[in-house]
Amino acid sequence: MPKAQRSFPTMTIADEVFAKIRQAIVAGEIASGSKISEPEMAARYGISRGPLREAMRRLEASNLVERRANCGARVVGLSFAGLIEIYQLREALEGLAARLAAESMQPAEVAELRALLARHCDQVAEDPTGAYFQKEGDLDFHFRIAQGSRNERLIAMLCNDLYFLARMYRYQFGMSGDRSQAALDEHGLIVEAIADRDGESAEWLTRRHIRASRRHAEQRLGGVHQPARRTI
Repeated sequence: MPKAQRSFPTMTIADEVFAKIRQAIVAGEIASGSKISEPEMAARYGISRGPLREAMRRLEASNLVERRANCGARVVGLSFAGLIEIYQLREALEGLAARLAAESMQPAEVAELRALLARHCDQVAEDPTGAYFQKEGDLDFHFRIAQGSRNERLIAMLCNDLYFLARMYRYQFGMSGDRSQAALDEHGLIVEAIADRDGESAEWLTRRHIRASRRHAEQRLGGVHQPARRTI
């Protein structure tokens, strides 16, 4: 019998423009705090206002765009205080995700997580700056653990509400390689705790890892309020 063909959802125009604008916002190509003109955006991406408005609604839901009365839509502004709040939320939520992942992830998924981490080690070793910046989605260590939690509400909070906003901060506040090896080592310990189905240790290690990243950001950025521009 022929193999069943795997079906993939068809991307709509709104899906495509949402992804393009989201990436432009995350990377700083559309500046944080800037006003968004729907006619200009429609012309820029060559689309009608209907798909654009749908994309804008999704960007608002992702916390990348905010709309205020009499002010229209703007890209969310970034601040040092906002960055620290993101870290505080991640510490609690991702710690829980790691504990649940230790209870839920199957051996094959843990093997994939180990393989992903090995690729990250190679990536850092090959980058002359030593920066550790992960590609989005399934190529992101933290995203993969959130998915492994099997808790749909938690996944929605981490992978929809916080994920791209956190990436926006990481892109635009600049990258530094002086914590890369420590972060890789901490990721390795988290993987082993998950593999051992030790949820308590996985949660503790994850919280400690994110707390260390927050403290590093506090020491490096201090009172910085304007993000540094970074090219992709």
